[in-house]
Amino acid sequence: MQKLAFRWPGLSGMALWRRRSWRRVLQFVGLFSLCLGVALGCAGNDQATPETPTTGNSNGRISLGTTLTARTLDPADAYETFPGILLQNLGDRLYTYTPGTTDLVPQLATEMPTVSDDGLTYTIPLRQDVTLHDGTPFTAEVMAFSMERFMENGGRPAYLLSEKIQSVEATGEHELTITLSAPFAAFPALLSFSGITPVSPASYEIGSGKFKPDSFVGSGPYKLASFASDAIKLDLNENYWGEAPTNQGIDIQIFTSPANLYNTFRTGGLDVAYKTLDPEQIASLQRESGSGGWQVIEGGTNVINYMSLNRRIEPLDDVRVRQAIAAMVDRPLLNERVFQGQAEPLYSLIPPGFEVAQPVFKDTLGDGNFEKAKELLTEAGFSETNPLTVEIWYPSASTIRSIVANTLKESIETALPGLVIVDIQNTEGATLWQNVGQGIYPIILSNWYPDYNDPDTFIQPFLGCETGSVEAGCEEGASQSNGSFFYSTEANALIAQQRAEQDPAARQAIIAQLQTMMAEQVPYVPLWQNKDFVFAQNGVDGVAIEPSQQFLLWRISRS
Repeated sequence: MQKLAFRWPGLSGMALWRRRSWRRVLQFVGLFSLCLGVALGCAGNDQATPETPTTGNSNGRISLGTTLTARTLDPADAYETFPGILLQNLGDRLYTYTPGTTDLVPQLATEMPTVSDDGLTYTIPLRQDVTLHDGTPFTAEVMAFSMERFMENGGRPAYLLSEKIQSVEATGEHELTITLSAPFAAFPALLSFSGITPVSPASYEIGSGKFKPDSFVGSGPYKLASFASDAIKLDLNENYWGEAPTNQGIDIQIFTSPANLYNTFRTGGLDVAYKTLDPEQIASLQRESGSGGWQVIEGGTNVINYMSLNRRIEPLDDVRVRQAIAAMVDRPLLNERVFQGQAEPLYSLIPPGFEVAQPVFKDTLGDGNFEKAKELLTEAGFSETNPLTVEIWYPSASTIRSIVANTLKESIETALPGLVIVDIQNTEGATLWQNVGQGIYPIILSNWYPDYNDPDTFIQPFLGCETGSVEAGCEEGASQSNGSFFYSTEANALIAQQRAEQDPAARQAIIAQLQTMMAEQVPYVPLWQNKDFVFAQNGVDGVAIEPSQQFLLWRISRS
């Protein structure tokens, strides 16, 4: 039996969370390219000059426009929204989701993994009919090489595997055996992450910093034909082992502004427009879809937006103050005034798309519950002669968060005059995220992009802590990186239990306890989720945002 094994040391907590913070910076830059559009409004959109479009045509290729950018296509380093979408379509993974569902199914694996009784060893049989883009046969050695490279090259998403896996072995030509350092029930879902995809050992190498940002040689339905800062072209993989795309390729144009993307799509220069348009542009396309000749496709998103409350800074060390702040938040008001109804109020850090999600903040503290807030603040010793100052920070480039913060200020100070003063502050985004873990900011407006489709990615990164105490708070770990410094031995134990629990019902009960704890202790206040919108010309079919948040370009066709 052929055997290939790899082992590596774990990352330090500080290094791990620094990488997670960088992901938030990069995701933030992509998502909030819309901000100037919000400030300028539709009048500015009408003035904009469209960039030269990759127009729709009759050769079966699909043209897609976006304002998102791709820093890299190296799966060992790509950790942003748009590269993830591209890698979903250029590569395959061991497991994926049945289109239209959140049912995890084998892709390059032939079966769901066999898990040892201790929850540490995963044995995965692999397909034998797959070749990579360069003709290299797909084997367990190729998959083990790709996973080792993902961890060893030191890319931004490396920790996703390196903190969980002890070894990965090719225990047969088409059998992969993975040993974890601790039980992790969500591991099969993690293996669907866009970057955990086989790459050719003939084209890639293992070594710190050895990345290939502008190429990709994998196994998916498309091959990368060209990659530039303003345009990306995907051609068919004629030798693809699986279901062939329903189009003849994808031509992607990257726009420098939402206004140019909006105008180019409106005038028929694109088949599909996806990310990122401002609320006014989205509302306009919704209103005019009947007469304009296009479709509006609305999808959910697992990206969450929240406030992080730093318990190390007085008076946020008082749970009554944290609860009062949560009670003052009026989520429906934010949705109406800031997002024009294009968002969803969020009442748990676990999005409602998960069955286990419970609206714990709505049930316990409500929306704009100023009577409850006043009661809690009075109990905590605050009054009009001793008012509470709530200092909220946000990244200066984010017009959306500026509007959110000022809407909260107006709402709170109007309802509780003299009792609460809201002080709005901002700084440059990279500076903000780099300093969050230093405990500088009392409250920050933040967001979170999940790494995989499982509730765990909305729990451990927020409540977990590797080093700390109840008295001192989190000194190193997840909640320190997220700026709340929450520490609870009970939370740490429950997180470990839900990660090890293989029975879905028992795991759901543990996660319910963690949500209740979050609403009681209020280290974070969930705020909203943006809805996801895609626009497609009439006659373009198969456009959808999957419940798993995948965007399957190979399903798009022109009738």
